[in-house]
Amino acid sequence: MTKRISRKSFAARLERLTDELRRRIMDGTYAEGDFLPSESSLAKQFELSNNSVRKGLDTLAAEGLIVKLDKVGSRVTAPAVRPKTTITIICMPSIERDLEFSRLLEDFHKLHPSIHVKPVAWSMLDSSLRSSPLDTIRTYLEDGTADLITINHNHFIQIIENGCADLLEPLDYAEGTYRFLTDAFSADGKLYAQPVVFSPVVLCYNKDHFAEAGLPEPDSGWTWERLIDAAEKLTVPGSRHGFHFYQVSENRWPLFLLQGGKRRGSPDEPDWERMMDGIDLCGAIIQNRHAFPPYLSESEPEASQLFISGKISMQLATYNSLNDMKHSAVRYDIAPLPYIDAPATLLIAIGLMASRRSKAKEAVKLFVDYTASVKAQQWIRSRTLTVPACKPVAEAPPQEDTGLNRPQHDQIFREIMPSYRWHTDLGVPIRLLGALHHPLKLYWSEMIDRQTLLSELRRLRPASGQDEEAKADRPLA
Repeated sequence: MTKRISRKSFAARLERLTDELRRRIMDGTYAEGDFLPSESSLAKQFELSNNSVRKGLDTLAAEGLIVKLDKVGSRVTAPAVRPKTTITIICMPSIERDLEFSRLLEDFHKLHPSIHVKPVAWSMLDSSLRSSPLDTIRTYLEDGTADLITINHNHFIQIIENGCADLLEPLDYAEGTYRFLTDAFSADGKLYAQPVVFSPVVLCYNKDHFAEAGLPEPDSGWTWERLIDAAEKLTVPGSRHGFHFYQVSENRWPLFLLQGGKRRGSPDEPDWERMMDGIDLCGAIIQNRHAFPPYLSESEPEASQLFISGKISMQLATYNSLNDMKHSAVRYDIAPLPYIDAPATLLIAIGLMASRRSKAKEAVKLFVDYTASVKAQQWIRSRTLTVPACKPVAEAPPQEDTGLNRPQHDQIFREIMPSYRWHTDLGVPIRLLGALHHPLKLYWSEMIDRQTLLSELRRLRPASGQDEEAKADRPLA
């Protein structure tokens, strides 16, 4: 009986075929005008079928390295006549920090010299237009500005919920990617964004501060009461505070609502009453001057810098934000997030979304497949503290010792997977998050009382993003 080749083994052999032929063309082993070995010869050498070999040759042809001549063979083209395909990718502001993106592009360009990936920083349209992220993404897709867009899960959900899936190119599922990530970026059985990296929110703490204070380090049994108690003991007036987090981030404050109670009702009828425990807890923490500083960070890196400089003993962090410390000398570690009744933490994921209107779909597919490949995922694992989307890579030690300041419990993301929750698990429409924060800030600042807050929250049922923005800026009665 013939032994079936696994999908993983097949993909590896096909990748080896294209990489090896590409290398031989680039180093001159196969010169301009030379014919590559026959399909049957390549099939035997790389243990592939003729059809699989053709797929590899199609890739090289798309890159402009060869020309396939019917009934003749595959001939190497002259470097001067090889077309240069440019694809534009709209990048989130943190993508360089989180993925070492420019270095990743360098590697891709070496593998695919006929393709140029042009990164463009994500920027909102003219602020006078009051464009929402959804409007901006839709504009990028509709006007042909972008071939690819880096996107987080929240924005992806809004794209799908607003019926924009027809603007997206369905993608192939990558072998080894965590199932919960592909599920999160899929709709109607199709993958519309290739997961690249992810992270839960965790507790990051300074080991030296805990040792100096004679306190046991945080563990999975910590409640918020334990954290507050430790933060007060770690605070040194005039020198440092025990706890801090980037307050305006939608990856921080919503987790208190998430932990405030089990989800009830529907996204159209959120159970605000059950979230009040978490809302009140968040307010009590940020108002506690014995533990929390009256310092409003303007960015995530700024919040990280407070921690690095020793002004803060504990902070809420993601694996992405830990990259702010990867070259620092601070002795730190990470622990599961404290909880109210049961462990729960927010999950953040970044994926690549392709435009269906792209005129360079073959090149786009090559880049998307590259970011999900074991090679690219290992690059991310070795040179950043970010967690790759590929399970075998994420859960293995980095292949290279690049001298990064990694936490001792780097693999804690594996242990806390049962506590992972998406923003959608809040039971609140994603489109409401921006408007929701406004009355909460007033409540935490003691400018409105509990009943006024609940009244305002119950009124947050806008029909459009424009309504939300107008309501968020409107003074409360």
